[in-house]
Amino acid sequence: MKTLIRNAVIVNEGRSVPGSVLIDGEVIRDVFAAPCPDADLTGIVEKVVDADGMLLIPGVIDDQVHFREPGATHKGDIASESAAALLGGVTSFMDMPNNAPPVCTLDALEAKYSRAAEVSSVNYSFYLGAVNGNTGEIRRADPTRICGVKVFMGSSTGNMLVDDTATLESIFRESPMPVATHCEKEEIIRANLAAYIAGGNIPFSAHPIIRSREACMLSTSLAIAAAVKYGTRLHVLHVSTAEELEMLSAAANLTDGRITSEVCVHYMWFDDTMYDTFGSRMKCNPAIKTLRDRMAIIDAVASSRVNAVATDHAPHLLSEKEADYMHAPSGLPLVQHSLQMMMELSEKGCFPREQVVRMMCHAPADCFDVSGRGYVRKGYQADLVLLRRKKYTVSQDNIAYKCGWSPLEGTEFSWSVDSVFVNGTLSVRNGAETGRVSAKRLKFDR
Repeated sequence: MKTLIRNAVIVNEGRSVPGSVLIDGEVIRDVFAAPCPDADLTGIVEKVVDADGMLLIPGVIDDQVHFREPGATHKGDIASESAAALLGGVTSFMDMPNNAPPVCTLDALEAKYSRAAEVSSVNYSFYLGAVNGNTGEIRRADPTRICGVKVFMGSSTGNMLVDDTATLESIFRESPMPVATHCEKEEIIRANLAAYIAGGNIPFSAHPIIRSREACMLSTSLAIAAAVKYGTRLHVLHVSTAEELEMLSAAANLTDGRITSEVCVHYMWFDDTMYDTFGSRMKCNPAIKTLRDRMAIIDAVASSRVNAVATDHAPHLLSEKEADYMHAPSGLPLVQHSLQMMMELSEKGCFPREQVVRMMCHAPADCFDVSGRGYVRKGYQADLVLLRRKKYTVSQDNIAYKCGWSPLEGTEFSWSVDSVFVNGTLSVRNGAETGRVSAKRLKFDR
């Protein structure tokens, strides 16, 4: 099947230019500058999609999601959350291992891959979880078929804290693939929490004080030190403080890019002045912190001092989130709307739209050595998104998450996701699923 997308504005590799893209089967056969050479394609093209001036970008690659399967499928599952990702222009995801039970063996990991092959709407990869005592599994992993190993240096959903020094050193020394870390110092968090518990009822505004900047900074500094010591390919997830950004920028220069980092969209959207309004709906780990941190993260994205923008998509039932501070779980469902959030930040002047594409498409592909994706290039997989300038309001009627809610309800965006191609298959058209999917397991050029 040969499909021509014509009359688009192609946003790719730092430029926005009029053009057209020819898809041949699963791959991009050619990229044309406007005007489209229709006469040269007579008898070749079987389907034409007129983009009518819409933005054409590579599919978003989200390097951190929690789709809750196995073990918590009442919150979300691979089928439901990948469908939500698809509607949001996310064509590839990397899912975390803090399931029930934790995915810390290669057999359990392959079971997730088999499930995704059956039900996922978009391309997929899964992290192997690190726990105290499974370094043998990590050493045997194939780095060309697995995105990375996830290390919780602070506890979070799933109870996978790695706190054995020998185990941590072994992982950093021997992992054949990127080590992705959740960096919070557990001892600091426990001490802060104990002080608040002694004082009685805990407001949600205390969350960034309990899961403090000091807890993040100390843990990140320890991860950096270990990576420098052992030459580890380290990727620090969901950076939430200005100080960590400075540490990681210096470390990236010191290690010639072997240390990279990611920020999440919600750290650019919310800050600690909003806890009284949103309460548990913005409770996540690491905690959303100050306006200063929020602006520092936006600036780091604008200047490419981070290597990816992701969601940390983590659905919970609203009935669970409505509990008090001690019982409300941490995590926000965001994968359906992350691209629109970034485009809205661009509309507000935070960074140009070319930087949205760099941070959500190009940079994750480069950071993880994703094979043949993340760019609009001849020979690459045809993971493509068309964005239309059309108002879109998040509401109960259009939320696709299995949990059924979003912290963004009532938010109006300036851009809508019109069409999405996954491996050349038109899977979303006019903002609705077509029922046709062609998802594949991600591969890595390592």
